[in-house]
Amino acid sequence: DVQLVESGGGSVRPGGSLRLACAASGYTSGIQTMAWFRQTPGKECEGIAAVHMGGGSTYYADSVKGRFTISQDNAKNMMYLQMNSLKPEDTALYYCAASLYMIQIQMRFRAGEYGWWGQGTQVTVS
Repeated sequence: DVQLVESGGGSVRPGGSLRLACAASGYTSGIQTMAWFRQTPGKECEGIAAVHMGGGSTYYADSVKGRFTISQDNAKNMMYLQMNSLKPEDTALYYCAASLYMIQIQMRFRAGEYGWWGQGTQVTVS
């Protein structure tokens, strides 16, 4: 089993920055892929960044590319999302997710590919 806890959300002005953190516990040695998703009311859950834990390869949705950076600290079982140049449309509940599988590139932003999820942390840009 894997447990995930997000932190770091909050309110920020447009153009500002936030850094989200995701702490993993449990069977962390088995995690192959982790990702950040976000959801706003009435919209589908959107995958925005993913990382392959072994090789460190990262992937980004076009909506955040160049502004957000996903990173990992395997020694601390942590994953981060540095969010810069935030826009009002980035307002959402942000979730971290984990999978024990190396998810194929084209599937990395499909929520159904991830078996473990955190409780979410709210980001508000206004």
